[in-house]
Amino acid sequence: MKTKKNLKGLSIFFTVISIVWILPLLIVLMNSFKANTYVKTRTFAWPAGDMFVKWANYAKGLTFGNYPFLKSVWFSFVITILSTVLIILCTSMAAWYIARVNTVLCKIVYYMFVFSMVVPFQMVMFTLSKTADTLKLNKPWTIPVVYLGFGAAMAVFMFTGFVKDLPLEIEEAAAIDGAGPVKTFFVVVFPMLRPTMISIAILEIMWIWNDYLLPYLVLDRTKYMTIPIHIQYLQGSYGSVDLGAIMALITISIIPIIVFYLTCQKYIIKGVAAGAVKG
Repeated sequence: MKTKKNLKGLSIFFTVISIVWILPLLIVLMNSFKANTYVKTRTFAWPAGDMFVKWANYAKGLTFGNYPFLKSVWFSFVITILSTVLIILCTSMAAWYIARVNTVLCKIVYYMFVFSMVVPFQMVMFTLSKTADTLKLNKPWTIPVVYLGFGAAMAVFMFTGFVKDLPLEIEEAAAIDGAGPVKTFFVVVFPMLRPTMISIAILEIMWIWNDYLLPYLVLDRTKYMTIPIHIQYLQGSYGSVDLGAIMALITISIIPIIVFYLTCQKYIIKGVAAGAVKG
C-alpha cells in the first residue's frame, strides 16, 4: 500500500515537472498563430477571434528579409551532420586507443579531455574566432573541425567508459585471424559502440543544431547563417520586431530536433549508463 502511494506521488510530481517543461513550447506554438500586437499584450491567451491569423506568421517568417530561411536550414543541417559524424568517428577511435593502450601518456590525455569539459566557452571564444579566421575554418563545411574540439571531451569520456566494458577476447580473436588495428576497430569494435554512439549523436545534434554563439563568432554572416543566427538577425535588424513571425520560425526550427529526440530518446539512458560504469 505504501509503495502504491509512493508511486502515485512520484507520478503526480513528474507530471507537474513535465507540464512546467512543456509549457514554454506551447506558449511559443500558440503565439506563432497570433497577430503581432496580441503576442505582446496577450501572450498567454489562446489564439482565437481577431488574434488568430492562421498561417500568416509562417508565410511572413519564411519570406522575411533578403536572406532565405530555407538556406539557413540547409546550413544548420550541413553543420550539424558533418560535426556529429566527425565527433563520433574521431572520439571513438581516440577512446578505443586510450582504453586499450593503458600508458601514462594515455591517462594524461584522457584527463585533459575530462578537464576540458569544465572550461567555459567564454574563456576561449575570442582566441578561437581569430584562430578560425586564420585557418579558414569559417565556412559551414570547415566549422565542424571547431565543433570537434568542443564536443570531443564528453564523447571521449563516454566512449572510454564503454570500451573498458567490452570483452578484450573478441579483439584478440580478430588479431589471431589476421586483422590489423584499423580493421579490428571498424569491423569488430565500432559496431559494438552503437548504444553509446546513438546517445552521443543525440546530445551533439541537439547542441549543434541550437547553437548560436559559435557560428555567430566564426561564420561569415553575410554568406552563411544558421537558424539561430537568422532568427536573431530578423529580430534586431529591421526596425519593428514582428514577434509572431519570429515565434513561427522558432516553432519550425524546434520541430525537427523534437521529432529526432522523441524517436531516439530510449537510447540516451542506455548509452549514458553503459558509458559511465567505468572511467
